[in-house]
Amino acid sequence: MLSIGDFVRLSYTAKLEDGKVIDTTDAEIAKKEGIFNENARYGDIYIVLGEGHVLKGFEEDIVGKEVGYKGSVVVTPDKGFGEYDPNKKDTFSVTRFKETPQIGQRVRIGDKIGTVERIVGRRVLVDFNHPLAGKKITFDYEIKEKLETTENKLKALFLIHTGVEVKKVVIEADKAIVEVPTDSYLSQLFLIGRYRVVRDAFRLLNISEIKIVETFEREVAKAFEEVKAEIKSEKSQ
Repeated sequence: MLSIGDFVRLSYTAKLEDGKVIDTTDAEIAKKEGIFNENARYGDIYIVLGEGHVLKGFEEDIVGKEVGYKGSVVVTPDKGFGEYDPNKKDTFSVTRFKETPQIGQRVRIGDKIGTVERIVGRRVLVDFNHPLAGKKITFDYEIKEKLETTENKLKALFLIHTGVEVKKVVIEADKAIVEVPTDSYLSQLFLIGRYRVVRDAFRLLNISEIKIVETFEREVAKAFEEVKAEIKSEKSQ
C-alpha cells in the first residue's frame, strides 16, 4: 500500500468533463488528440507522494493504492487548479507589451502570468486565472512501480527536476556519484533543476554528499564542441 514519502512510477491521461484530453504520458494518445508536443518527454512519470508533483486531488487518490492499480479519479477545482475568480482580471495599455498581444496568448505582467482575453483599441484585458481554473479534471491512471533503492530514487529526482535521464548512479555508504549525459550542462532546466535534486535528495534520502560528473570520450567531446560553436554562432547573429 502506497503512503506519503513513497517514490512512484505511473502513467496517466487527463481529460475535461466533455472528454477533451488535455494531458497524457502516452505519445500516441497525444498525437491522436492533437496535443502532441515534440519538445515534451513522453512515457511514465515519477512522483514522490506528499511533494506536490501532481495535483492534490490526484495525489490523494494514489495514496493507499497498490502497485498495479488501474483506475480513475475526478479532481475538483478545490483540489486542482482552483475555482475561477472573475475578479482576477486587469486591463493594460498595449504599450506594456514588448510585442503586439494576441487573443488567447499567455503573457507575463510583472510576476504574474495570464491569458489575453480581449483587445479593445489600445487596451488589453488579461485574465490571471489558470486556464484550467474552475474545471473538473478526470485522471485515468496506472501505478507501475514503487521505487525501493536509493539509486533509482535519485534517478527519479533528476528526471522530475531536470528532465535528464542520468547514465549511472553509484552509492558508496551515504555518498552518491551521478553520471549525467555530456550535453546536460547545455540545458538551463538542468542547471537550475540540479539544485532542487540536491535539496530533495538530502531531505528525502539517506545521502550526505552528491557528486555530479560528466564522462567525455574523444568523439563525444568533438561533437560537444561543435554544438557549443553552433550556439555561439547563433547568439552572435
